[in-house]
Amino acid sequence: MEIEAIDDKEFDIPQVDTPPTLESILNEPEDEDEPFILEDTCLLNTENIDAHSCETSSLASSDSGDRTHLKRNGHFLNLNQALRLCLGTTATGAEYGAVSALSINHDCTRLLCGFAKGQITMWDLANGKLLRTITDAHPPGTAILHVKFTDHPALAVCNDSGGSVFELSFRRVMGMRTCESRCLFSGSKGEVCCVEPLHAGLELKDHPISQYSLLAMASLTKILLIGLKPSLKVWMTFPYGKTDPASVPLLAWQFVAVQKTINPVLAFCRGDTIHFLLVKKDESGTIHVIKQRQLQLNCDLISLSWINPRTLVLMDSTEKLRVVDRPSQEELETVDMAELQLVYNSSHFKSLATGGNVSQALALVGEKTCYQSVCSYAGQIMYLGTKSVHIMTLRNWRERVDHLLKQEKFMEALSLAWSFHEGTAKAVLGLFADPAKRKGVVADKMVEILLQYVDRSLKKCPEQGKIQVMEQHFQDIVPVMVDYCLLLQRTDLLFNQIYPRLVENSVARGVFLESLEPYILSERIGCLTAAVMRDLLSYFQENGMMDSVEGCLVHMDITNLDIQQVVQMCWDNQLYDAMIYVFNSGMNDYINDGKCNLRPNPNSILYPFPFPCCAFYVVSLNVFQVFEFLIRLHSVEAAQEEEVYPYIRTLLHFDTREFLNVLALTFEDFKNDKQALEYQQRIVDILLKVMVDNSDFTPSQVGCLFTFLARQLAKPDNTLFVNRKLFDQVLEFLCSPDDDSRHTERQQVLLELLQVGGVVQFDEERLLDLAEKAEFYQICEFMYDRKHLYNKIVDCYLKDPLRKEELFNYIHNILSMPGYSSEEKQLVWVKALQHVKVSQTRLQMICPLEHTPGRESSGFRKLISDPNLIRPFSLSNFAQSMVFITEKHKLHEATAYLLEKKGDVQGAFEVLLQEESDEVQSLLRRVEEALHDIIALCQRSSHGLNQQQREVCVCDPVYGKGKLAEIQGLILGMLETFNYEQVVCVCVCVCGCLLISHKTK
Repeated sequence: MEIEAIDDKEFDIPQVDTPPTLESILNEPEDEDEPFILEDTCLLNTENIDAHSCETSSLASSDSGDRTHLKRNGHFLNLNQALRLCLGTTATGAEYGAVSALSINHDCTRLLCGFAKGQITMWDLANGKLLRTITDAHPPGTAILHVKFTDHPALAVCNDSGGSVFELSFRRVMGMRTCESRCLFSGSKGEVCCVEPLHAGLELKDHPISQYSLLAMASLTKILLIGLKPSLKVWMTFPYGKTDPASVPLLAWQFVAVQKTINPVLAFCRGDTIHFLLVKKDESGTIHVIKQRQLQLNCDLISLSWINPRTLVLMDSTEKLRVVDRPSQEELETVDMAELQLVYNSSHFKSLATGGNVSQALALVGEKTCYQSVCSYAGQIMYLGTKSVHIMTLRNWRERVDHLLKQEKFMEALSLAWSFHEGTAKAVLGLFADPAKRKGVVADKMVEILLQYVDRSLKKCPEQGKIQVMEQHFQDIVPVMVDYCLLLQRTDLLFNQIYPRLVENSVARGVFLESLEPYILSERIGCLTAAVMRDLLSYFQENGMMDSVEGCLVHMDITNLDIQQVVQMCWDNQLYDAMIYVFNSGMNDYINDGKCNLRPNPNSILYPFPFPCCAFYVVSLNVFQVFEFLIRLHSVEAAQEEEVYPYIRTLLHFDTREFLNVLALTFEDFKNDKQALEYQQRIVDILLKVMVDNSDFTPSQVGCLFTFLARQLAKPDNTLFVNRKLFDQVLEFLCSPDDDSRHTERQQVLLELLQVGGVVQFDEERLLDLAEKAEFYQICEFMYDRKHLYNKIVDCYLKDPLRKEELFNYIHNILSMPGYSSEEKQLVWVKALQHVKVSQTRLQMICPLEHTPGRESSGFRKLISDPNLIRPFSLSNFAQSMVFITEKHKLHEATAYLLEKKGDVQGAFEVLLQEESDEVQSLLRRVEEALHDIIALCQRSSHGLNQQQREVCVCDPVYGKGKLAEIQGLILGMLETFNYEQVVCVCVCVCGCLLISHKTK
């Protein structure tokens, strides 16, 4: 931050031999009869402030890239400043201590002074007389921290170092001035260290909230909002939450327009978070206190002030001033105020004058307090330093722009001015609220800036050095001028005032003309003055920039062109697009013979509607003139080698598809006109004659023609006649098996022709035969699909190398999707199985077949359970998919085989082991069920049998005879054998698993 030093010579400060002493000033006689006028030329008069100030440069602004919001003035006492009043005496100072608080009432007639030893005095500012000395308004032994007038002329409040708040009511009874004190808040309940009454001002004295004399108080733990009138009432309390004990509580009132209604807003903070409370009164008379969006900062604040309803000025503990836009919560500017040497009120908060009898919490807060060193009034904020008083004001919008202009920051000034113009700037002063008036005033200022910018760019242009340096200089400046002239819609300023100044410099002239091209091509500029247009064409022609000429001409308003100059230039330089544009737009001439001698450029910006196709859409033009133009046999002054129908040939070569599309649209528009129908038939005959059997046209172009014809012939009201043999001729041309060139292109053209209805023009059997010979498998699929022969489409996919991989999806769709009969699905299924049996490499069809409804239990299970068919999958990419399928259908042998081939021997072993275990378990369950049945039978029948019959029932059927004891031994022996074999089986399985695990490692 730069500070301009005060120079005595600059400000004409006179020299004195002997400086005045304090006693001579105090003993200076006063004229009591002279009317008193409150003057403070240092602080309130803006003009005098500027004359005795040092203005600091600001940092970057969010609006323009350069911070220009605040204007700072440092004031020093000099001999030209008259001391108007000196209140009190040295004896008063010795008795009361230092002045610790000041307050002036709203009409500037009374002054309240609080002192470090607790006294309060009231002074008449009209004559400097002492009106009251108040010594009993609060407990003795405490310093006055704050004394504040309210809007009520006989009511004030004070806050002492004990943390208590008192109301002071001033009365005058029988000539005696008195003061009654009432305690509003006792410091024993929580020490208050800041108070702020709401001041409405004269313009808002009738506001419904003003009658309550609101007072905000900030203690060390919370905010209190009370009303003093008509009776004392606490409206709300709001705790801070967790804060730093050393942070200073801050309060500030401001009337703010919220939703088109002006109401007071209280801003308060302690630390780094500013809270906002809106106070409003509804129609029923109820008072509401509404919390607004808070503002979070990254610094500890020691001062909080409103400079206007939208802008806050904050000071943090490092003495940096921060300007913040409240609606957007954007920090606009930061200024370092360390050299100010701000005066702190620490001694008063510690009450050193009365013995320091304050709490530790209040003393800790007092380390950073500067309440009495900061004062805001009428858009100004005054800061008291140890040697000077500094006033911060917001620059109005003109001052902010001019501040940048003084630094020759023209681009930043234009950007800032444009933000004023559009109403997006922050902290704006001095502009009309009406948008139209605001834009008018700012636009005039921007015109002034642009003209200054032109003059400065010419003066600052490098006179020596490389031409590239001069070009770069103007290339950085000219586009900025053009942009802002277009934004302001002032092309007259651009071409009539700025351009004539730039013409003085040849380099600037060239850069200006070249810079117009992108604006013309983007159609931001459509009109040029005659002089600028003439210079533009001449400059481009001289520098060989004919492509730029052509590009600009077709985007210009034809009425601004010198037709003779443009036409001659186009003829001389073969600017075909420009010529077409001039004749079409300027002369309404779409069939001039000269145009058709031109060969249209495929990259033409008029693509895809070259002349004379666009003539079909010109209402004022007779379409039959265009038809006549197209069907002319030869052009005017044709050469001997010229082919017949040159105009149609030219358009077909230019873009066959788009030309035929235009013809189709034209045929549709004139389908009920008899004469137009005759022209249409004539044009179709010419097209066939020109394109069929002509090697100049590709199969694609010929296909486009017959696709066009097929669409026309498919219409129900068609009147065109085309010999069917021509379609057969085209079919043979496209399906020629001896021509391998453009195979895909020829197949696609024929497919498109069939899809638009051309199939009715052919013999389907012959078409299918030619397609098979030409290997047009998509054509074959199209024909088979028409006949519902879906099984034959399988062969088409297998034969087509480009679509072979799509066969699986096709079969799956046929078998799984509705819309196909069961017979059609069965034929596709059988066809798929045939290919599976013929070649194992086509087994990929199994995966989609697995999802076919009703197939799992028959053919599919048979396929995947056959090891000979499964074997190809073990080495393919489908092995994992087959494992999922075989597991799903519980085909353990196939699963084990696939896993073994993949190298997962352990997995294969576990599958087979699980299968054996499942079979053993199943066998045991069946044996157990049979035993239960036998036992139940014996239990039911044993009571009716004798001993011999019972033994016969349990005899061993092998021996055919025996007794119960023999059978018992046999059964026990079987059980022992079973247990032994079971243990052996388990041991073998465990050993096998260990061996496999060892091998795999």
